[in-house]
Amino acid sequence: MLDWSLLVFVLLCVATAASGAVFKPGAWYEALAKPSWTPPNWLFPVVWTLLYIMIAVAGWLVWKMAGAGAAMFFWGLQLVLNGAWSWLFFGQRRMDLAMVDVALLWCSIAIFILLAWPVSIWAGLLFVPYLVWVSIAAMLNLTVWRMNPQAA
Repeated sequence: MLDWSLLVFVLLCVATAASGAVFKPGAWYEALAKPSWTPPNWLFPVVWTLLYIMIAVAGWLVWKMAGAGAAMFFWGLQLVLNGAWSWLFFGQRRMDLAMVDVALLWCSIAIFILLAWPVSIWAGLLFVPYLVWVSIAAMLNLTVWRMNPQAA
C-alpha cells in the first residue's frame, strides 16, 4: 500500500525545484565566462530531477524512524538553502552570497548524511550523489565568480 506521507516529501522537493524554474540562468548567465568543465545545460534538469527524487525518499525514510529529529532539521535546512541558491545566483546575481549559500548547503548535506546513516543507511546513501553534485556546483559557482568579478 502506498504511504501518502511520501507524497508530502515529494511535494516539498517540487516546491524547492520551482525556485530553479522561476530563477533561470538566462542571457546574463550565458554571457558570463565559464570554465571548460562546465556541464552542458541539458544535464542540469536531468540531474536535479533525479536528485530531488532521492532527496524526497531520503527525507521520508528518516522521518519514518524514531529519533531522527536532528537529521530532519538538516534535511529541511538543505532544502531551504537549495531553493535559496537559484534566487541568489540567478535572481539577485549575487555570486558571492550564492557561494556562501552553497557552502552552507554542502555542510547541511554532509551533516544529514552523518545523522541519517545510523537511522537509515539507504537515506544516507541516497544523499551521496547529491553531495557530489553540490561539490561540483560549488566549484562551478566559485570559478564563475572568480572569472567574472565585474558581474558579481
